[in-house]
Amino acid sequence: MPSIEDSLKKLEIIVEQMEKGDLSLEDSLKLFEEGVGLSSVCKELLDSAEDKVQQLIKQRDGTLKPEAFPTER
Repeated sequence: MPSIEDSLKKLEIIVEQMEKGDLSLEDSLKLFEEGVGLSSVCKELLDSAEDKVQQLIKQRDGTLKPEAFPTER
């Protein structure tokens, strides 16, 4: 899976290309499809990072302790 930085950079490039308005409909649709896929990858990576952050609980002494994250059913 690509990094979030790589995915976001590719999304930026796609947006710039599409904003120019000089692409054919077919090329625009291909880029749009690629952008939707990259957006999905970014969401997965962000959701995973959020889960990891939520698993860390700050203790009274300032240390961090991992805690099991409840799974949704």
